[in-house]
Amino acid sequence: MTNSNETNNTDDVNTKPNWAIIGLGNPGQKYKSTRHNIGFRCIDKIAHQSKIELNERRKAVVLGVGNIGQANVVLVKPRTFVNLSGEAFLYIKQRFSIQASNILVIYDDMDLPLGMIRLKAFGGSGGHNGINSINHSIGSNVYPRIRVGIDRPIANHIDHVLGRFNKDEESLIEVKLNTVMEITQHIIADGIDSAMNHFN
Repeated sequence: MTNSNETNNTDDVNTKPNWAIIGLGNPGQKYKSTRHNIGFRCIDKIAHQSKIELNERRKAVVLGVGNIGQANVVLVKPRTFVNLSGEAFLYIKQRFSIQASNILVIYDDMDLPLGMIRLKAFGGSGGHNGINSINHSIGSNVYPRIRVGIDRPIANHIDHVLGRFNKDEESLIEVKLNTVMEITQHIIADGIDSAMNHFN
């Protein structure tokens, strides 16, 4: 483990992550638990269940390194706003020399019903600004993704993604956070194609 002033252990060859998991969201208390921050909540759930501390702060990210199964992983929350998520992806890719196919991105998707989870191995952004940013930053759209449905509103989209779940929705999301953990374990152990066949 490292803290913000000690990075040697994180970068040591013996603890070098071979997977990165990035949850998208906006930083700050104002946005905590909003629909757009479902990626952050997934990272928190994975960190808690895997006993990984997010204890290193950098300009673009907050991160923690640990194990999920037999894999050494780095969990990541960008410190930029969602529409600049590519900065965090590129930082992690370059710092740890992890290929994009081993960087899993978890994010909200208005095109899916609330709580529905779908996986992708590559493809366009579907209008998600964070995914647009990543695709532009790395010049590729080939990296695994977990999309968590937040439903599409009839009215204002911005108010919807920056709003919070009601009590019933929150109960469903709590269950789905555990599903995301299960899917993440499967992807790391057996790959995105196997996970897509199993969970999509």
